[in-house]
Amino acid sequence: MGGGASGQGRVSPSAKLGVVLVVAFLAVAIFGPVFAPHSPTEHDLDRILEGPSAEHWLGTDQNGVDVLSAMLYGARTALIISGSVVLASAVIGVTLGLIAGYYGGFIDELIMRVVDVLLAFPGILLNIAIVALVAAPGIPTLVFALTVNGWVGYARLARGQVLSLRETEYVTGARAIGVPPRLIMWRHLLPNMLAPLFVFASFAFGGVVAVEAALSFLGLGPQLNYTWGALLDQGTTFVWQSPRLVLIPGIAIMLVVLGANLFGDGLRDKFDPKRYSDRP
Repeated sequence: MGGGASGQGRVSPSAKLGVVLVVAFLAVAIFGPVFAPHSPTEHDLDRILEGPSAEHWLGTDQNGVDVLSAMLYGARTALIISGSVVLASAVIGVTLGLIAGYYGGFIDELIMRVVDVLLAFPGILLNIAIVALVAAPGIPTLVFALTVNGWVGYARLARGQVLSLRETEYVTGARAIGVPPRLIMWRHLLPNMLAPLFVFASFAFGGVVAVEAALSFLGLGPQLNYTWGALLDQGTTFVWQSPRLVLIPGIAIMLVVLGANLFGDGLRDKFDPKRYSDRP
């Protein structure tokens, strides 16, 4: 018993690394553009494909754009898109999951069949199909496209949590004294499912960053030249001449996704009381 309790207090090195990577990404995304040395759209055709220097720490690209500045602005764009998708998906999915799990019956069946249909369709193809309908997709279009199927995971998780909590004593007691279902769902059920929802959202954030980068790489993201996916796409043309143009955005995407996943693992370890129960 004592060993299990002490194990729950430990934070693994990988979780600490995840926290560092996530905090670093948030700091860069929020404050980076403020300190960017140049504009991400400022072309200097006299300084094309220059290597790192005192003026351009990460060099310049094929248009003479400062790579560091483009990466800093791209980080903010990635945060705006990913944060918006995760927030919108969580609100929609948790709301529908609460309703489906609490009321059951036809409502539950209807919502879960919609979830099944969206899960059966390849997510990235659905995202591409929606974005491709717009001639010049912007950030709102991309957020909408990624939210269309992004909410289903939250809905399934919320429904499962409600099914396990709705017969507990405090929920049964609330129903017995006439508390409205709306208040039971938001005051009694939702607070008790926040831990797994936070874990799921941390993993989802990394996934959205990767999908947004993939769409931008394919030319279907926001019409901005400095998104990380767009920078990766532009760099492939000069991969042999200047491989840093591919490595810099590629490594940045990898680190953010890795950080989100490690952070999610850390949250799961913290919130799961049985995870370390068998450890000395």
